[in-house]
Amino acid sequence: MITNERVNPKSGSDTHLSQLASVGQIAAGIAHEVRNPLTAVKGFLQLLEQDGRREYIDIAQAELDNALITLNNLLQVSKPDLEDEGFQSIYLAVELESILNLFQDKLYNIEVFTEFNFTDVSIYGKKNQFKKALFNLIKNAIESMEENGTLTISHDLREDEVVVKIKDTGVGIPEDKIQILGTPFFTTKEQGTGMGLTQVFSVIYQHGGNITVDSKENQGTMFTIKIPKQQQVKQRGVKTLKLHYEERLSMKDFFFENRQAFEARLLHEAINVKDKIDEIQRVGNINLLSNAHKLVLFIVEEREHELISFAKQEGKAWAKYSLTLAFKLEWIQAVRRTLWDFLYNYDLLSKAEVDRTAFYGLEKQINESIDQFLTYFFISYSNYKDELLEAQRKMVDDLSVPIIPINRDICILPLIGTIDLLRLTTIQDKVLSEIETRQIQYLIIDLSGVTPTDYEASKQFVKIIEGISMMGCKTILTGLRADIVKNIINQGIGFNLMADFKGTLQQALNDVIFSNTLK
Repeated sequence: MITNERVNPKSGSDTHLSQLASVGQIAAGIAHEVRNPLTAVKGFLQLLEQDGRREYIDIAQAELDNALITLNNLLQVSKPDLEDEGFQSIYLAVELESILNLFQDKLYNIEVFTEFNFTDVSIYGKKNQFKKALFNLIKNAIESMEENGTLTISHDLREDEVVVKIKDTGVGIPEDKIQILGTPFFTTKEQGTGMGLTQVFSVIYQHGGNITVDSKENQGTMFTIKIPKQQQVKQRGVKTLKLHYEERLSMKDFFFENRQAFEARLLHEAINVKDKIDEIQRVGNINLLSNAHKLVLFIVEEREHELISFAKQEGKAWAKYSLTLAFKLEWIQAVRRTLWDFLYNYDLLSKAEVDRTAFYGLEKQINESIDQFLTYFFISYSNYKDELLEAQRKMVDDLSVPIIPINRDICILPLIGTIDLLRLTTIQDKVLSEIETRQIQYLIIDLSGVTPTDYEASKQFVKIIEGISMMGCKTILTGLRADIVKNIINQGIGFNLMADFKGTLQQALNDVIFSNTLK
């Protein structure tokens, strides 16, 4: 296996050349990643001057946003401490489990194995940065396995270090590329920028950790992360924020005045969801930020009925567009934490006397409101999914019993595949109902695509034909193959005079239509 320790810096001229190469690669990457969208913007603005089409403005705005995102990612990697986040205890096993849930819709063909030991051991650091780093590693591992494979994640304690291993059976990394892995804008993906792994390495090193990479082409890759365990428990306080406050400002107006600060804090808390906001807006026309403000308003003003209606509406929307539930859960919990940070700061700025009874009452009311939102959200989500499944089941049932009208008196029922007792129940219900509704006089059942049935199914099929006869409809069976006839004979089942038999569907149609014409 190829190993890249990335721990000890090079020395002398080797270090200098390595630094120059890295600077050159970063500069070339920036020029490429930023120049392309800006060139596109320039071109679309020129087209806009000519015919004034609105879609050109939208495309130009999107390309500018891409350029700004690239620059922002680079800034966070080069100066990670600029991100306003405090240190706290982090249980990496918990975070790994949480992140894995976000990828449930991508793990159909991938086997996942986890081995988490010493889960009560924590590290001390910036939780959101670690969550983003672990998210990037797991995402890369899954994407490296195009069709199927195995993802193995472990958590352990070695001496005074927490050790996390993320291993895949994907395409692997070429030997000559491992040494520059984690360099900004270097990537093995066609559409990647390399910023994800750069952020991973940066976070690990910023927290005094170490990361190694073992990889072999077409066999897979394993990232091993070692972080010093937390030596003592640090208490996490509520975050003091720089917010606008005026005397006697109501809680509602306080949230309104600090709307942008609330959004910034919420995005900071919802580290794994913030990159999905645009996608969720595009797929389901759901504005997460706007809906978060609406939810907070309903909670603060205790508008229970509107909160429940909103939860039902949201549940239906997420079910309709099959959006990932794990993102919704993380988003709502981030709203809860952000809401409490703002309430703490409101109380701090208003300098009101603390009434413990009122405080605990407020805590109970807020948490119950959020839990109530989640309850009705999931009920609505489940109901919509159940209704969708029922509609799909009915559609499948209709397709499995396709009664085709030829004219007012004659219909065809072509049956294909296995005819078991469960399907025969569907056939019986649909056939008898259609005969009553359409007043069918002749039902031609074509069996040329049916496989041989067992005794119980054959006996039930005869009973259905008896029922058809009882309703005044004549059954004509066509397409009976030799193996099916032998099976019926061996089972000792007879149709008596309840049905007519024709060799082919065409022959049956000719005879029935001709006889009706003579009448």
